[in-house]
Amino acid sequence: MKKVKIIGVPEHFNLPWHMAIEEGAFASRGIALEWEDIPEGTGRMAKMLAARETDLAIILTEGMVKSIADGNASKIVQTYIESPLLWGIHVSANSSYQKLSDIEKAKVAISRFGSGSHLMAIVNAQNQNWNTDDLQFEVINNLEGAVNALSDGLDAYFMWERFTTKPLVDKGTFRRLADCPTPWPCFVIAGTEAFVAQESWLLRHILEVINSYTLEFKAIPSIDRTLANAFGHELEDIQEWLGLTKWSQEQLSIDHLKQVQERLKSLDIIDEIRNPDAFLYTPKD
Repeated sequence: MKKVKIIGVPEHFNLPWHMAIEEGAFASRGIALEWEDIPEGTGRMAKMLAARETDLAIILTEGMVKSIADGNASKIVQTYIESPLLWGIHVSANSSYQKLSDIEKAKVAISRFGSGSHLMAIVNAQNQNWNTDDLQFEVINNLEGAVNALSDGLDAYFMWERFTTKPLVDKGTFRRLADCPTPWPCFVIAGTEAFVAQESWLLRHILEVINSYTLEFKAIPSIDRTLANAFGHELEDIQEWLGLTKWSQEQLSIDHLKQVQERLKSLDIIDEIRNPDAFLYTPKD
């Protein structure tokens, strides 16, 4: 058995991976795929890829593009979720903030710099025509850290995937002011350059397995109930999320990559637009 490590957030998007692991789909091909949950999200996962502490990651598109632009020796090997991510913009339920315009000067709670919660806060500020140079950030590590910080009185807003935070909104921990969807496919599969170059046959088998699962995922009987029970969501919320979410079995398109790079450059998050080869893995026949 060849051991491969993969990381991702502990959220409903990644259930196909857990199902495939539990059902022995990778093991049947001689692959011991070891999954590790990373609740801190994209910022930490990008650092783990750069440090070769993992082989693969399910990671936010914009965060991976920024990390590679900053010198991370990794490649995007495929789009995982084709549809946009709905970033909920949250404040403490006890906060005086009631609408999006109220938080223009507020501090932003982020999991870490380079994370989706960091990058999308800048995107949202630009969308609202706010001065992005005025943004102030407070690192809170993960969703639990955001709950603790905002509940303890941190005067800030926090952006996280809308359906993941919905139970916290429902029980009165957060108030959601608005949504900010990504203008591009939200999750990609990324791997270290060393892994994709040296273990291309392993990567091919891993992609074949996960793509077979995501192709049929929505057709699994009672998958909505399975997701709701596994992740603590209301059934109607999961059904709405399933209706909005589209998995992909293809590489990130050059047009989408260009779109991400152009937006990040306009926000001074990356310095230059690079050729697709700098970011995208091309399998050798």
